[in-house]
Order: sequence, then structure tokens, then C-alpha cells
Amino acid sequence: MNILNKSLLFYLLATGMCYKSYGQEILWADKVLGYSSEYRPAQYGHAYRAKQILGIPNKLPQFGNSPCAWSPADADGRNEEWIKVGFQKSIPLKQVAIAENFNPGAISRVYAYDEAGKEFLISEAVPLQQPAKGRMLRVFPKQQNIVANAIKVVLQPSKVSGFNQIDAIAISESTAPVEAAINVTSSQIKAQRENVGKEINTKGQEVAPIISPDGKTLYFTRSNYAGNVGSAQKQDVWFSTLSDKNQWSEAVNIGSPINNAGDNAITSIAADGKTIYVINVYRPDGSMYFGLSRSFKTKNGWSFPKEYKITNLSGYVGSMELTVSPFGNVMIISVQRSDTEGGKDLYVSFLQANDSWSEPRHLGNVINTADYEGTPFLALDNKTLYFSSQGHSGYGEGDLFLTRRLDDTWINWSKPENLGPAINTPLWDAYINIPATGDYAYFSASDKSLGQEDIFRIRMTPEIKPDPVAVVTGTIYEAETNKPVRSEIVADIKKTNELFTKATFEPETGEYRLVLPLKEIYRISASETGYFPVTEEIDLSAETGFRTIRKNLYMQPIKAGQQIRLMNTMFSQSSAEVISSSFSELDRIVAAMNAYPAMEILLEGHTDNQGEVQKNVKLSEDRVQQVKKYLLSKGIESRRIQTKAWGPAKPIASNLTEQTRQKNRRVEFTILKI
Repeated sequence: MNILNKSLLFYLLATGMCYKSYGQEILWADKVLGYSSEYRPAQYGHAYRAKQILGIPNKLPQFGNSPCAWSPADADGRNEEWIKVGFQKSIPLKQVAIAENFNPGAISRVYAYDEAGKEFLISEAVPLQQPAKGRMLRVFPKQQNIVANAIKVVLQPSKVSGFNQIDAIAISESTAPVEAAINVTSSQIKAQRENVGKEINTKGQEVAPIISPDGKTLYFTRSNYAGNVGSAQKQDVWFSTLSDKNQWSEAVNIGSPINNAGDNAITSIAADGKTIYVINVYRPDGSMYFGLSRSFKTKNGWSFPKEYKITNLSGYVGSMELTVSPFGNVMIISVQRSDTEGGKDLYVSFLQANDSWSEPRHLGNVINTADYEGTPFLALDNKTLYFSSQGHSGYGEGDLFLTRRLDDTWINWSKPENLGPAINTPLWDAYINIPATGDYAYFSASDKSLGQEDIFRIRMTPEIKPDPVAVVTGTIYEAETNKPVRSEIVADIKKTNELFTKATFEPETGEYRLVLPLKEIYRISASETGYFPVTEEIDLSAETGFRTIRKNLYMQPIKAGQQIRLMNTMFSQSSAEVISSSFSELDRIVAAMNAYPAMEILLEGHTDNQGEVQKNVKLSEDRVQQVKKYLLSKGIESRRIQTKAWGPAKPIASNLTEQTRQKNRRVEFTILKI
């Protein structure tokens, strides 16, 4: 299977927009009321069907063959063809706009209809002034006071050689010309795209850049190159690293086991940079079949790719592209199946409890068209999706777009926005990828390349960037020896106790890495057998821009005499009630005591020095009793828990400021025996 199957990139690209021009109301057809015939080529889904005429233009202002337009069944037929469309309401008719995207000039008559169904002939044969690839035909009725809600267009296919196509039909209450426009992002990129250079690009083909989240390693797919493991025509994975001088190194073949005699490609990378997702399923004998695998970074290199099963991944098996969410639980797939609109469509799949993926679910027709949608990339903010399309109005043979997720169903998305002419060209542009910083976008393009396709980059503007995130990195140590300890890392959202993401720290493969969207307070916890889990908070609630945060964590061995301090935000000010966001912290004590049935602990309560001493002693006693009560509610026997209240007697920080006093308001426990 080849990651770049251009035979599927049917024709050209397009996305239109609906708007008010010069203040007039423009309505695009939203229902088909009847038609004479429609073209239905095999294996093209709903391409060229009558319904493709609905909505805003998908091809104009560009011209050319488009499966997102209506085409009668026969080219050059002798009989008349017609289509009748309706609109969401009736308006005083001053103009009809008909988007003839391919082989224009066959329209012989145009009729308008009012709410009573009365028919008005508003135009007869409108010849082309000169041969053209397409046009926006505008009809201005001579009749006055037509309040229309339907239009019928009649064609004589024999007048123009080849298939005749109509992209869209609009009505307007004004004579100001209706235009089709590309739905470009609100702020145009002013930077110029740049070829990443000969260290990466060759006379062959370089596509599908995958940038590591830290922006320091660029993986890509190379073909038609003599240095590939298999034949030169096959695809291999290569990579380059960014130096301290901000220069890319000479690309290196990633080698076995990722590359073999077949077509190999990385299609996504995990947020920690230690898991890569590769196309195809690898057999031990070196052969492969259609599907998905993943490989893990080890101290000896990348592991042999293991199948990552997707339920009912059926239908067309020529190629597949996908992106895995930064939290590893959602996947956006570009593939052709029985329910696609045309070429490839975008689907969503969810990770299941058995570590397989659910059957892909169609993302809907806001994104998907009767043409091709592919090369998805879900940014690290977990909501901004970039993809390539030939079915939304654009600048050339394939353009890059962005859309943003509107809710947690993963099937509601904003209207796709074209990334504009600084990125998109008259040729093929696809495979965008963006690191955590969001400063540059890397993508594949044909225009002005050193070879077939090259990898380019461009500096991003705020409007097309993903939402900013924080990248948290660090090492997990044993507190007593400062020895790195293999650990499982989890991040949860404090206000909901919801598990957000997780990672694994392996001393042999480097630091752990978590990607966290802003505007939340998170708790980062590390755990490992033989150690008590350690938790620290990271407050991103007031952050507005990208941040890198280094957070080393120190775990205490579970042994008699060990004292462990719990989070100091467990209680509200002057209150003994345990706040619900602290339950997960207490659950870790429960888990440790369940793992060590003989463990007995001493709970000790402390306060700051504000107020009367006796009241503070009483408050600290009430607090440890509330903690004990919670542990008892989880099945821990009372005899295993002792308590002690110290009030303000044992501060660990100054009491001069609120920030330092907060550290003194704490609960600690000591392991008495295990």
C-alpha cells in the first residue's frame, strides 16, 4: 500500500462560501425537487449526483471537472436534461446565479417558480461570448414582482461537447453580481513558505512530514530514491534532527524494523514522542498487509511494529492516512469505505477497553465531500484538525484546510477554512504537521520543489495556529537516592478528577512528556510498585501562550518510618471538609494500604499560625479525622489508622505570606509498619 495514491486525487479542489454581497440576501439551493438524470460512475459514491448541486459552490471560482457538481448521465445526449431545485424561503427575485464549472454553454432555458407553483420563463439560450472552461452565469429576470422559491434549469447537452456540470444555483433579491469565493482563513499568512533544504529534499519524492512534538525530529516518507531499503520505487521512512543552530541534519534512513522491502510510512506520533504509528501490519517474514501498527522507542531503537487493530476497516484498501490524538484515545482516519461520499473521506475511531479501535464513523458532510479528503493532522490542542481536500473551493489540485471540533461527539466541526495562497498553490499541497510550539507548519508540496514533491515549512499566524498548550517534561527520582525510577505518569483535571492523559517514564529512553491544554489546573502523579505515588499541581488556568515546564517528581519508597506529605490544597480555608478534588489523592493511600494489608499509618494534621492556637489545634484534629473517615469509608480498618493534631506547632515554611502559610496547612502520614 502506498501512502501517496494520487490516482485517488480525482480532479481539482474546491470550497465555496455563502455570504451577503453588497447587502443583498443570497440563497443557495437546499433541496432537489426533480431532475432528468444524473451521472453515476462506478465506485464514486455520491459523485456527480443531483444532490451535489446543493449548497454553496464546491468548485468555483476555479473551473474544471468536479465530482461535487451535478452532471447529467450522458455526455452529448440529444435529449434535453433538466434539474429543479428549491430554496429555504421565497424572496423577490432579481437574479439567478448558476455556477457552470465544467463545459459551460449548454443551458437553454431557466424557469422560476413562486409559492403557488406558477412557472415563469426568465431566460432562453444564453450563449458563451467565447470558449470558456467555466463561468458564473447570471440571469436577471425581466419580469417584475416574481417572489420565487424554486428554479429549473434546462440543458441541451449536444450544444457543448463532453459532460456538462453545474456546481451550485443561487437566487438573490439584488442585481449586484453573485460571486463565488474561497472560504479563506480570516488572517492571511504574510510569511513566505520555504523549502526545508537539500538535507531533507532530493530529486525523489519527500512527503508526509511528521514533526516530533518538541519540534526537534522530522520524520518523513521518501520514495524514488536509491538509498531506500527496498527498491528505489518503494517508500521508506527517513528522519532528520534539528541542531542547536536551528539547522536540519542530513536525513538518515530509520532502518529496520520500520523499513523493509515494502512501502513504509509513519502516519502519526504520540505526544511523548516515544510511540510512532505506521501504515500496514508487519508479519515476521517481512511481508505486510493493509492496516495499522505501532512501534515503541526502546534503548535499542524502535521496536518491531505490532498491529493496532481497527474494527471493520473494510472497503478500499489502496491507501490510508490517519492521525492519533495527543492523548492516544481518538483517531481521525482518511480511507475509502462503502459509505464514503466520493473518494476518501475522514472518519473518527475511538480506543476501546481491549486496546483496539472502534469501527470508523463518518465525520459528516461539513468536512467530507464527493471528492477527496485526506492527510488529516489533529493538533496537540486536541481540537484543531488540518486536512487536504479536492472537494472544497481552493487554489489548485489539492489544498490544505483547517476545521475546529465543536463538541465531544467528534462529528460536529466548524466550516473548513482554506489556509490561503501562501500555503496552497495551483499544484498539490497536503500532509501538514505542526509541533507543540505552533510556530511553524511543515507540509508537502509540488510547486517549486527540488524533485517530485518536497517538504516545506511556513511561519504560522495566530488565526491558523492550534490553541496554545503547555509541554511538561521531567524525570522521576527516588527521593532518598536521586536514582531515576521507571514510573507511570497520569495527569487529571483537578476540578473534575477526570483522567486527562498518561505517559510512561523509562530512564533508558529519556524524560517523560505531557501535553496539556491551557485554562485548567492539573495534578501530575507518578506511581510505581514499591513507592508511594507522588502528586503535584500545575496551574495553567491563567496562561495564554505556549509554555514549557520542567517538573521532576520524587517518590518515597514504601517502608516503615517513611513520612509522606499530602497535597496542601485538600481543604478549603478554615474548613475541615475534604474537597472532592482531593479524593483521588486519598484513593492513593487506600490503594497502598490495600496493596500492603499489614500497613499501619499515623495521620498528622497541621495549620498555619493565623488565629487562636487552640482553634487551630481543633481544626487540625478535625481535618485528620475527616481524612480518616474517608479512608474508613473505603474499607480500611480503624485499627490501622492513628491520628495526631499539631495545630501551628510544626511549620515547614514561613507564616509571613499567604503563599507560604498555605504550605503549613497540610496533612502528613507516616508509615508505622508494613
